[in-house]
Amino acid sequence: MSAVCQVTGRAPGYGKQVSHSHRRTSRRWEPNLQTRRYYVPSLGRTVRLKVSAKGMKTIDKHGIEAVVAGLLAKGAKF
Repeated sequence: MSAVCQVTGRAPGYGKQVSHSHRRTSRRWEPNLQTRRYYVPSLGRTVRLKVSAKGMKTIDKHGIEAVVAGLLAKGAKF
């Protein structure tokens, strides 16, 4: 699986690491992804989501029901 949040769509950022001698090498900034299980009463089961820390805040704010409904409308599979 790729390093993308299922809720917010956050993906790695790309750039250069610059050393003290100013030599540049490629690097990437990974999002803070966590695998979490949430119980969804409307589905009657738990769903496993790969979410970022920002995605967890979104779930706390809007509720798991609304977030899962939005993901299902986009055609996401669990």
